[in-house]
Amino acid sequence: MTEFSDLALDDRIQRAVRAEGYTTPTPVQERTIPALLEGRDVLGVAQTGTGKTAAFALPILHHLAAERPEHGRPIRALILTPTRELAAQIGDRLEVYGRNLTLHSFVIFGGVGQMPQVRAIDRGVDVLVATPGRLLDLEEQGYVDLSHVKHLVLDEADRMLDMGFIHDVRKILRLLPRERQNLLFSATMPEGIRDLVAKMLTDPVRVDVSPEEPTTDRIEQHVMFVKKADKVRLLADIIHAEMVDCGIVFTRTKHGANRLVQQLSRDGIVAEAIHGNKSQTARVRALEGFRDGDVPILVATDIASRGIDVEGITHVFNYELPNEPEIYVHRIGRTARAGRTGVAYSFCDETESGYLVGIQDLLGEDVPVIEDHAYHHPDARRRRGVGHPRRRRRLLVAAGRCAARDEVGSLRLVAAQRDRRVVGRA
Repeated sequence: MTEFSDLALDDRIQRAVRAEGYTTPTPVQERTIPALLEGRDVLGVAQTGTGKTAAFALPILHHLAAERPEHGRPIRALILTPTRELAAQIGDRLEVYGRNLTLHSFVIFGGVGQMPQVRAIDRGVDVLVATPGRLLDLEEQGYVDLSHVKHLVLDEADRMLDMGFIHDVRKILRLLPRERQNLLFSATMPEGIRDLVAKMLTDPVRVDVSPEEPTTDRIEQHVMFVKKADKVRLLADIIHAEMVDCGIVFTRTKHGANRLVQQLSRDGIVAEAIHGNKSQTARVRALEGFRDGDVPILVATDIASRGIDVEGITHVFNYELPNEPEIYVHRIGRTARAGRTGVAYSFCDETESGYLVGIQDLLGEDVPVIEDHAYHHPDARRRRGVGHPRRRRRLLVAAGRCAARDEVGSLRLVAAQRDRRVVGRA
């Protein structure tokens, strides 16, 4: 079995790794780090929680520590992420892994004033972690020079696509030198990402890592049928009864997250909301309170379903079921981290039974139902609508018999378009 000490990393980085208690690399680290140390491009197919940040950060720091820029301290490594939270986490890890080096890293994102970021870049930055929008803003204003970048990382590329950032990413690619090392990580490979891979990577090493044990195997899952109006009371009852002190509640809308925080507060439950309309200061404060234990309940939209890794989460609540089955898996994956177990409760009202069908089809099994609660509503089991997820799932499975696995993203689009036509005729 490979140990970190077996990897040809700079001794100063090895000391930092040992100080963190790392001994054995994860599968994605074991396969990615040697390839990057050799200067190869890498395509990583891996989800959050597999150790991918260290997989790209350690070899990049190794290369930068050995390279001497001719003048000043230009940006030599660029890491693009879809969300502010993920950018901040990567920035924190870079500080830890590079603690014994003389390299400078910095994080920039929108939602905060730009001048502190401009001043930091002006002082010199070796590794820049950025969200695409703020990076382009500063580059267009003449504050960012990307002409010296030798290492590029695109993290959670499929999330970039979902959030509409791929156009910005393509603009950024045109600003970079042709000669550079590239790394792209994505949990899935929809058509838009495959096109980007073809343009961005040169003869890449493909690192495809599936968890040895599906996260859902360590999660105790339950579904509870309930009227929409009774969901908040059911949620409060469970939080009180199980003394939840580290749980995430997922809603579909920003307004719904804010309203739920107010409702929980009236029931004596301390909660904070995190979503795209919150200022960066408010989002950081909420996350820090959650990590520190001062805020036991975090109410989030799906911006928090990927890229936020908080240790010790015991409960995940799907207050509103997601309309895409894959999002359910990402959500409940916030618990049962690092070999722990967790609990996931899903509240299903009479409008969401179709979503539950799609989730169960994806899981390949039914989620156990809890009927013994004060708000049980059996009518919520009924399926509604012609274009519910089971129909979409059947279309995907049928089409998948004659298509490659990595084309599922485009097949899903075809299925959705067909469903819209069916509904339109109904």
